[in-house]
Amino acid sequence: MLLVLGIIFVGANLRAPLTSVGPLVGFIKEDLGISNTLAGILTTLPLIAFALLSPFAPRLARRYGIEAVLLAAMGLLTVGIVLRSLAGEGALFTGTACVGLAIAVCNVLMPSIIKQKFPAKVGVMTGVYSVSMNLSGAVASGLSVPIGTSLGLGWHGALGVWGVLAFVSMLLWLPQMKNRRKQEKAVQSQTSENVNLWRSPLAWQITLFMGLQSMVFYIIVAWLPEILEQRGLASGQAGWTLSLVQFSLLPFTFAVPILAGKMKSQTPLVAITGVLFLGGTTGLLLGSTALIPVWVMMIGIAGGSAFSLAMMFFSLRTSSGHQAAELSGMAQSIGYLLASIGPTLFGFLHDQTNGWNVPLGLLIAISALILFFGIGAGKNRKIVNGK
Repeated sequence: MLLVLGIIFVGANLRAPLTSVGPLVGFIKEDLGISNTLAGILTTLPLIAFALLSPFAPRLARRYGIEAVLLAAMGLLTVGIVLRSLAGEGALFTGTACVGLAIAVCNVLMPSIIKQKFPAKVGVMTGVYSVSMNLSGAVASGLSVPIGTSLGLGWHGALGVWGVLAFVSMLLWLPQMKNRRKQEKAVQSQTSENVNLWRSPLAWQITLFMGLQSMVFYIIVAWLPEILEQRGLASGQAGWTLSLVQFSLLPFTFAVPILAGKMKSQTPLVAITGVLFLGGTTGLLLGSTALIPVWVMMIGIAGGSAFSLAMMFFSLRTSSGHQAAELSGMAQSIGYLLASIGPTLFGFLHDQTNGWNVPLGLLIAISALILFFGIGAGKNRKIVNGK
């Protein structure tokens, strides 16, 4: 039960520090006088950190123990959140980088620890972990503006308040340190496996599926409030609409892993996910403004399904916790490097065209690619000897 509680609280920290930024972008730009492109880097920088550190997380876990590495990551996350809430561009971007590095480690290692500790309940525990992550992300999106304005804390306080959650989660993870030696032996016993994922077509399909669905999510997190504000919504209402994206995905982040775990092939789930992505993004571009809640809910449901499927692929397509960590590291490294292009490119296209049509057209194209690569990743097979 302590491990389950620790997983829930660690998961709760993996979205909130990121989703709390989007609704505050306007306030940050006004206060610091930065451009849309530079503001997009606030979302892109953690993704770059994900890409850089993700391949090394499994190695750190083998050397120091997965529990110890996760504890250190939560400490770094706490420091990063506090640092970025201080005044000035330097502290903002440095703290954001620290947040990204800490979350990168947790992103990679959580699927591995779930596969190792709950081999018979991977679907259920992946669902619990995903719900915790996305619920906190949704709450953070909706509360960012009220915390900053109604409580008078400004954008600094609205970002810094999530450091409390990170610190509490670090304390709740401490009991897991007693399992460190046992975990090290379990991981070391698996290191002799022949893992050559970089030459595996299946591993690359999972990686591209992971990266493209992440790109859509982080573009939406960074820019949906700005898009909606230009269409006449108040900043607070736009923030809660972003929360609607994340609240709508919650039931599916729990249900999809359980369904996926019972199915021989996950291709039908991938197909539904791709269609929802295409429908939601097309609706934002061409649909009625009155139906914005429908479009964002479609994107939210698709995003929740896609994320959960990606997490399940790490377990379903591998044979051990070590291989799951290696695949998770590869997919999240290349995937988040790909995703990191999204928010900045989206902001750049908006700056160049002075509108949202071209950037939203990009989202539609990405949605089509998610469907394409997801169908390959969803077929019933495993990576054997790295192939």
